Amino acid sequence: MNLRNFLRSAALATAAMVLGSALQAQDFPPKKPVTLVVGFAAGGAADAAARLIAKKLASNIGQSVVVDNRGGAGGNIAHQFVANAAPDGSVLLFGSIGPLTIAPHIMKLPYDPFKDLAAVSGGVNFPNVLVAHKSLGVKTLAEFVALEKKKPGTLDYASTGAGSASHLAGELFNQRAGINMVHVPYKGGAPALQDLLGERIASYFAAPPTALPHIESGKLVPLATTGSTRPVYMPHIPTVAEAGYEGFEALNWYAFVAPGKTPAPLLDRWNQEIVKVLNDPGVKDALSHHGMTPQPMSRAELTTFMRKEDAKWSAIVRERKITSN
Repeated sequence: MNLRNFLRSAALATAAMVLGSALQAQDFPPKKPVTLVVGFAAGGAADAAARLIAKKLASNIGQSVVVDNRGGAGGNIAHQFVANAAPDGSVLLFGSIGPLTIAPHIMKLPYDPFKDLAAVSGGVNFPNVLVAHKSLGVKTLAEFVALEKKKPGTLDYASTGAGSASHLAGELFNQRAGINMVHVPYKGGAPALQDLLGERIASYFAAPPTALPHIESGKLVPLATTGSTRPVYMPHIPTVAEAGYEGFEALNWYAFVAPGKTPAPLLDRWNQEIVKVLNDPGVKDALSHHGMTPQPMSRAELTTFMRKEDAKWSAIVRERKITSN
């Protein structure tokens, strides 16, 4: 072996040793408790899905996974918190469509979703369902629109915050139906639903898991769902498209992300573990029971998906001139 080859082999061996030491230093699972941050109040759809997934995740990795609810600002508070968290693999975020792909286009954020947060895996998706309290006296989407047109600007709708999926679903429907419902943002699904049940708000583009029990009890009137097809758990409720607004679709989705500087090996390990949980038959059945569809993805697939969603909602925000006010 000549000197050049010897030096090259020695350099490669040294690099391998350094890399091996670095990987060993990145403990998985982390030695301290893992925190799964949720951007909405306890009791809502995001919280329900996160707790179900966290329980199985903790069992699989043999480490506690604590769900930390940080509601407010449509989920942006939680996203900012995780963007600034230690990138040691101990903090994950159950990120959502609003802060990741909508809010950046309607307000100035202290973080960049594509730089300060790192993609880990897809989570779940589901349509919203437009529900109204029964005292409003409407039974169909057509009646709801007619009531708003009769008294423009008198009907309001709740959302889980400015820039959230439920906010944009309402604005998109305003545009398609030619009406002007007033947007009322909340810190999460649970408080929004509470005010709807208390008849302090007229309607809400709600997550099916939180709305369904109240639909079944007759307290809320379902008008339409926002997906392209009827959910299997709501077969008798038409989609907005079926009710006369062809092509309307506004899905809600959640994905797992981490602090942006988290080392790639840790992100890869978390991806493996989360995908494993989302593919677990028991977890899939439980999520389906709550009206949610698992959406496991590779890190690259999630990044591509988020870019497409970002472009889609950016165009709608510009067209509707939507702001955070």
